[in-house]
Amino acid sequence: MGIRLQSMITSAKHVIKGKSLHGRDQLDVPKGHVAVYVGEMQKKRFVVPISYLSHPSFRVLLNRAEEEFGFNPPMGGLTIPCREDAFIKLASRLQAGSS
Repeated sequence: MGIRLQSMITSAKHVIKGKSLHGRDQLDVPKGHVAVYVGEMQKKRFVVPISYLSHPSFRVLLNRAEEEFGFNPPMGGLTIPCREDAFIKLASRLQAGSS
């Protein structure tokens, strides 16, 4: 329990400093957006608007991510366990709906 808490604190400190656990600058994420890692085996980084996080279809993906990774995602950031093409289709639908 103590190790998990320490890991979460370390992750939070990296986020506050603007870096992920893998050293990638979070400064390249525009205001109002969030970086997510998507894929089943290979993870690809996408930057999406924060508004997507409240959409019911996106929340299904977030629930799957929570079930699979809990609070210790493998990429050090929000990691979504789905096929990249499925994520792109969802993001395209959400973008078209917000226009």
